[in-house]
Amino acid sequence: MNKGIEIVISGIVQGVGFRAFTRKTAREMGLKGYVKNLPDGRVYVHVEGDEAVIEKFVSLLRQGPASAIVKSMEIKNGEYTGQFQDFQIRF
Repeated sequence: MNKGIEIVISGIVQGVGFRAFTRKTAREMGLKGYVKNLPDGRVYVHVEGDEAVIEKFVSLLRQGPASAIVKSMEIKNGEYTGQFQDFQIRF
């Protein structure tokens, strides 16, 4: 079943390749959406796809790339829009 979720990740997640890691992981898993840095140092992710695949994706984001330190993740159900063609980094 397809769903959309929003994730806000806190910790050392900017300037450490977190967005590139997120994009690569999402694309490999066939997920759609985007990732962007927030002005306060956190990272925002909107992801859409199969619910079971999203769960695995979230667990990989908890680890992040080697240089990142994920302290917390706020996850909330978002809307499945079906509007995304792939997974992008937004600025």
